[in-house]
Amino acid sequence: MRRLPIILSFALFATATLAQDRDFSKVEVKAAKVNGNVYMLTGSGGNIGVSVGDDGIVIVDDQFAPLAPKIREALKGITDKPIKFILNTHFHGDHTGGNEIFGRDGTIIAQTNVRKRLASGSTIAGRETPPAAKSALPVITFDESLSVHVNGEEIKAIHYPHGHTDGDAVIYFTKSNVVHMGDDYFNGTFPFVDVQSGGSVKGLIANVDKVLTTLPDGVKIIPGHGPLGDKPSLEGYRDMLKGTWAVVADAIKNGKTLDQMKQEKTLAAFEHYASDFVTLDRWTETVYNEVSKEVKPETQGP
Repeated sequence: MRRLPIILSFALFATATLAQDRDFSKVEVKAAKVNGNVYMLTGSGGNIGVSVGDDGIVIVDDQFAPLAPKIREALKGITDKPIKFILNTHFHGDHTGGNEIFGRDGTIIAQTNVRKRLASGSTIAGRETPPAAKSALPVITFDESLSVHVNGEEIKAIHYPHGHTDGDAVIYFTKSNVVHMGDDYFNGTFPFVDVQSGGSVKGLIANVDKVLTTLPDGVKIIPGHGPLGDKPSLEGYRDMLKGTWAVVADAIKNGKTLDQMKQEKTLAAFEHYASDFVTLDRWTETVYNEVSKEVKPETQGP
């Protein structure tokens, strides 16, 4: 079982209030060059994509508000240019918690459903998040796609519906040959699919399949969580999603219940994707709950 940092498990469900109470003093925000004009920042929460150049800084996601000073310091280590735009890949607090801070510097952009969910508040796995402050809300929203032309390239945000949530956007740095997939891609682990917020395992599979058709060879892929990826690693992730769906579907056809699948470790072949956050049992249940709506046990003949 892969052990995601405890703070990551917390981060994925944290409300703004809880995040303020968390001790982020030991978190290190580190920058690494990806390709072209693009860097990746890691710290606590979702990976941050960064475009730098003469026009200024574009950041993709911004982790938590208490980490804003450390994020700024990491950015200063790359460039002294100001932040111009903040793109959100979806609404979860470990990706948008810094909006309230960085929204004072630049313009926040996100898919329409991101603004709606931030503005109205949400409940995820029993945790309630209050409506976001006005300064944390996206100022520019889009339904299907949007482009920002800065730093010598077109940065395209494309909406992929009903994957991780209903407001997911994949960000293409078209000249740098880098893609930020947000939480449609957990590199090396089972993903969290936020069904309460419009997410879907089947939709996630469709999204990853579609993204793969758009990717050139040599592309670098920033996942929502996990290390920097590439096209082969994303293909492996897609194969895991399809494989677990198929195995659970077959088990249901053979009359297996969810409890039996857990006890028998029906998905044992994929156990290396399990983490402390999304365990084998939890992923089995997530897939089962969706597959069971489409697949029924086959009746046995006399």
